[in-house]
Parts: sequence; structure tokens; C-alpha cells
Amino acid sequence: MAFTDEHSLRCRADFPALSHKPQGLDLAYLDGPGGSQVPRIVIDTMGDFYATCNVNTHGKFAPSQEVDRRMDLARAAVASFLGAESPACISFGQNMTTLNYALSAAIGRTLGKGDEILITQLDHEANRGPWLRLQEHGVVIQEVRLLGSGLLDLNDMAAKITSRTKVFAVGASSNALGTVNDIALARRLTDVVGALLVVDAVHYAPHFPLDVKTLGMDFLLCSGYKFYGPHVGVLYSKPGALDRLPTDRLSVQDPAAPHRIETGTLNHAAIDGLRAAVEYLAGWGSGATLRERIVDAMSAISAYEHGLAKFYHDAVRTLPGARVWGPDFSARSRAPTVSITLDGIGAGAAAEALGKEGICVWDGHFYAARAVGVLGLSERGGLLRTGVSMYSSRKDLERLLAGIVKLAS
Repeated sequence: MAFTDEHSLRCRADFPALSHKPQGLDLAYLDGPGGSQVPRIVIDTMGDFYATCNVNTHGKFAPSQEVDRRMDLARAAVASFLGAESPACISFGQNMTTLNYALSAAIGRTLGKGDEILITQLDHEANRGPWLRLQEHGVVIQEVRLLGSGLLDLNDMAAKITSRTKVFAVGASSNALGTVNDIALARRLTDVVGALLVVDAVHYAPHFPLDVKTLGMDFLLCSGYKFYGPHVGVLYSKPGALDRLPTDRLSVQDPAAPHRIETGTLNHAAIDGLRAAVEYLAGWGSGATLRERIVDAMSAISAYEHGLAKFYHDAVRTLPGARVWGPDFSARSRAPTVSITLDGIGAGAAAEALGKEGICVWDGHFYAARAVGVLGLSERGGLLRTGVSMYSSRKDLERLLAGIVKLAS
């Protein structure tokens, strides 16, 4: 299918927040990289959970059995969204960061002094900080260099993946610059030395169809609130990978995947809402199976989002005093995320001025502080970031461009 301006206009009616006008402002939500809005079906699903089966799992009574059923459906839906081998590959948690701390702690127990972990200068701290912490136990941390183009130095990557490398933690796409990394190359390089590949797909999952089986990573993490769902962290584990790890868990916890890394009672209502978000996305696609509908929908939505982002990218780069950061624009090399700086005005002041006009954009380093520092932008207040979502419109971006022209003048 194709996802057009007409489809985007139609989908806007599904998102209650888009009709909310605080202080009379008509809001242009261009802040998707920080979290997307939520369709009515997700809100209703979570409300129905609380109204009908707000009990714990594994009881011998009907409401508890309904919770078990909904959790099974949620794992199956997310497995279809990611292209996973089975629902047993899908673990849930509070958020991506918490899950990654749990994952890194478990992997860390299998490492020895002098073993190496490779991270990148481009990544969000959620895929850096948990691994950096392992230095306390004698693990050596290496970094892949970030180039001024916004791309990772692939020669540096290849040189730093050696027989000492036990884990390579890399983002599929940068939330600061939109850069899409070469995960297939990372997999080939780590396969040669037998290292684990851990992929942060938080910024990638909302904008591209994912196929974890084809990409072949050992672990992948993402966050439901970036693709129209509630705040739920997701961990994909290749079959057998999680079962080999000494995770933190109570003696009474189910030791098998996917439960092996899920500590305590989960947020069942939010997980049910995440299922609804996946099914909502699939509803924009065609196909005989949920997976086919998801791939079809995500491919079409991706093309629509990239078309809008390229329009903004090509227009803003021509404005006097504006500089676009990141790689040249193409659907293959970057997500529909465009970050800029403006001569004479900091990103924070620009975002505040735009916010007063109802234009929602982010400023700063977005927890990709290492990347912003490497690019020499920390002292300037970081970047002014625009993200396109399925409900974004050309009108939203034209309003943003007019606001930037006003600031620049």
C-alpha cells in the first residue's frame, strides 16, 4: 500500500492529543524522537484492562486467565512487529534503559578482566552507560569513532573488533542525527570473533520495518512509546541467548526465556496497550498475516515520513545561518529526523520561541551527549531536532520553517 497525505490526515483523527489546544494553540507535534502520541485504541485498551481484568497473572480464576491471554497476545504481536522467531523471544520491562542495565549486568558476569566491549561515540547513553559501568570489574571499553559527517568510522569499527571483543553495543539509528548504522556489517564483523551484538533500535523501530532474524543480532532493545504505544521497554533475545545468562532474578522467578530477565510484576495494562499499538500500525497495511500487514504498513509509513523529512531537510539547509547536521539525506542512510544549529541563537532559545507558537521540537543532546560533544556542539546548547511521525503534515513543517526564518532574521 501507499501511505499518502490523505492517509496521514485520516490517521490524525485517531490521536486525541492532536485536537487538544492548550492556551488556544494548534500544536504541531514534531517531537516524535522524544516520544510519539497515542491513538485512541491504545487508550481504550488500557482503560478496558483496568475495568475488566486488573489482577495479577497465573491465577485460577477468569480475570487472571484473561491477563495471561492478553500477555501472550502482546508477546506474539511484538514478535510479529520485530520479525522474531517466536513470542518466547520477547521480554518486557519498565523501559529500554532498565532492561539494558539488567542485560549488561548479566553479560558482565560472564566476562573476565581484560575482555573488551565496543560501544560508539554516536549512541544514546542508554546503550553506552550500562556497558561503561562494567569497567569497574576490569572490562575494557573501546569506542567506535564518530566522523564529522555524522557517520561512524567503519574502518575504526573493523579495527576495534578483535579476538578480545566480547560485545558490540550499537544503535540501529541515532536519535540525535538520524544516522542509520550498518548493522549487517556489524553482524559480519562480530561473527568472525564470536562477539555478541546488542542493538539499540529505539529510534529505528518507529520508522522502518524490522527483521531481527535477517539482521541476526543476539539482542535488540526498543521502546513502545516511540511507536505510538505506552511506556514499555522491549528486549528481543535470539533463541537460547537469554537462557545462557546469569540474570538478576528471585529464586521463585521462571528461569526460562522470556521471563528470565523480567523482575517483579510487569505493567500489564501498558503491555496490553503496546499490543494495541502494534495492531493499530498493522491496520494500515495489507496481507494475510499480522507480520505481512506490519511490514506493508511500516514500509509505506516510512516512505511517507522520509518524504516529509527530506522536504524539511532540503528547505532548511538553504536558510542563511542554518546548518544541518548528519549524513546526506536518503531513506537508507538516515531516519526522518533532522537536527540543525542556527547562527546567533542557541538551540534552547530557538525551541522555546517555537514552542510559544505551538511548534513542538526538542533541543539539547537528547542523551546522545557523547556525539554532541564530539561534534563540538555542547557549548552551543546542542541541536534543534525535528522528527517526523505518521501524523505529521507538510503544513506542520511549513510552520516550522516559517518560525525558523523568523528566528534567523
